[in-house]
Amino acid sequence: MIMLTMHFIKDEDGKPQVPFHTVYMTGLIRDDEGQKMSKSKGNVIDPLDMVDGISLEDLLEKRTGNMMQPQLAEKIRKRTEKQFPNGIEPHGTDALRFTLAALASTGRDINWDMKRLEGYRNFCNKLWNASRFVLMNAEDQDCGFSGGEKQLSLADRWILAEFNRTVKAYREALDNYRFDIAAGILYEFTWNQFCDWYLELTKPIVSNGSEAERRGTRHTLITVLEALLRLAHPIIPFITETIWQRVKQIKGISADTIMLQPFPAYDAALEDAQALADLEWIKQAITAVRNIRAEMNIAPSKQLEVLLRNANGDAQRRVQDNQSFIEKLARLQSITLLPAGEKGPVSVTKLVDGAELLIPMAGFIDKDAEIARLTKEMAKLDGEIAAIEGKLANEGFVARAPEAVVAKERDRLAACKEGKVKLQEQQATIAAL
Repeated sequence: MIMLTMHFIKDEDGKPQVPFHTVYMTGLIRDDEGQKMSKSKGNVIDPLDMVDGISLEDLLEKRTGNMMQPQLAEKIRKRTEKQFPNGIEPHGTDALRFTLAALASTGRDINWDMKRLEGYRNFCNKLWNASRFVLMNAEDQDCGFSGGEKQLSLADRWILAEFNRTVKAYREALDNYRFDIAAGILYEFTWNQFCDWYLELTKPIVSNGSEAERRGTRHTLITVLEALLRLAHPIIPFITETIWQRVKQIKGISADTIMLQPFPAYDAALEDAQALADLEWIKQAITAVRNIRAEMNIAPSKQLEVLLRNANGDAQRRVQDNQSFIEKLARLQSITLLPAGEKGPVSVTKLVDGAELLIPMAGFIDKDAEIARLTKEMAKLDGEIAAIEGKLANEGFVARAPEAVVAKERDRLAACKEGKVKLQEQQATIAAL
């Protein structure tokens, strides 16, 4: 390519032109067992089949037809039927591109993982659904791009600061050709921060906020989504272009395509350390309540009373300023600051930064029934632990089984033991009520 370009393309002085100056090379893409893909092994996965999908019948024909070693056809057929019993589902180009970027770490070959491909297809669906939510609340509404008072909530300030930091880290990863790190940064912000937290935090404001608050939140929703689409465009160009064509109309952008828009840049003026710290504390508190619900088997719809003990000044301020946020998202009846020195009733306790979070359990659970349930679950885990330990104690199994199978059994054993410890802790907590 370089030689042809230098031969045919020259500048005005007749000097040959080099088509590119930087080349990025990845490791060899192997199958899920680390084997090199080849027609003779019947383990080749056509990228177009992952994009568009293919039936099992057509996949078998592609893998076993016109083979140089037809005696291997039956073995390949059985392996293919086991690996893809229903063929390969369509995943789309963007999901494939995202998977390739995420797996492109330096210095090693890549073992292809169809589950990762499914995960990044889910990511694209998540972005699509998040965009639908934003557009549903912003189209034909006053988003403040033509003026009007805008009052930004803590959640608005937080997501702007969080996105600004994401842009900085993402840009550094791209500049260092760490596309795997860039993909991870994009995934973390989009899924965990923007979708799981920010969109939930906006719902009370969009529904019940003042006009200035609603305008500020709509403005932030569109601003962050539009910039996020530009940030993600190099990796997932098709879905981002499609969504951007609708978002640009709300923001008043006249350009024809997202490809001609500037790439997001870090802005030190958007740093907001207090908003980041305050929102992180709120996330800790809400997560603590949700974990207690899960551990104690309390229905999500059940309204809980929460007490804060030994809260420092920052924790008290955060509760007072954001009580409605916390109560709505954690589904609380109330959240109360205990006076200094007061211990409160017997409760399940979680530590959050600068305070102890208490949930009184009296009346919420059937103590004897819950202890019996946990005892039954621990007995079931004891059986699994004994079976796995017996298998791993068998020298013949450890010697003959593939290394990956032995490692999987050891991981299962560790997970079962960890699960039993958690059940014991829950049982001790309930017994103390």
